[in-house]
Amino acid sequence: MGKTALIVIDMITTYDHDDAELLLPSAREAVPAIVRLLKRARKSGVPVIYVNDNFGEWRSHHGEIVDTALSGPHAELVRPLQPDGDSLFVVKARHSIFFETPLGYLLHSLQADHVVLCGQVTEQCVLYSALDAHIRHLRVTVPRDAVAHIHPELAEAALEMMRRNMHAAIVAGDDIEW
Repeated sequence: MGKTALIVIDMITTYDHDDAELLLPSAREAVPAIVRLLKRARKSGVPVIYVNDNFGEWRSHHGEIVDTALSGPHAELVRPLQPDGDSLFVVKARHSIFFETPLGYLLHSLQADHVVLCGQVTEQCVLYSALDAHIRHLRVTVPRDAVAHIHPELAEAALEMMRRNMHAAIVAGDDIEW
């Protein structure tokens, strides 16, 4: 049996995009659950990997991405989720955390065969990432209270697709045992 990795998807952001106003209420609800997951994972020695959009700035590195988000109008959502010194950080360009990133290699080197996906957006990046994890034969868990959505009905459908089609465990974040 391999290890588990906690993956935080796209939570380091300025919320400066077309759907931000629809996303913000759900993000505010998800942040406390993500904070609890981060604390428990770190205490248990579970690797924490942030996989984040780069805002189209191909020169940026994770420090700049964090600094940009912390200087944005919704820093209160980013501050409690900041990577610590042990966190790993992967920059992505598209919806899936695996598309054209070294994440697959990183998970292999960590001997991880199980990923816990939290973050945003449930019906987009989380869904596509869960599918890509599934086709890589990784076990997938999605804490329903630690993912944020733009459209609630699509998020519910996405969670059901992950459960049914990808055999993902859809659970409350506090029920995850590391």
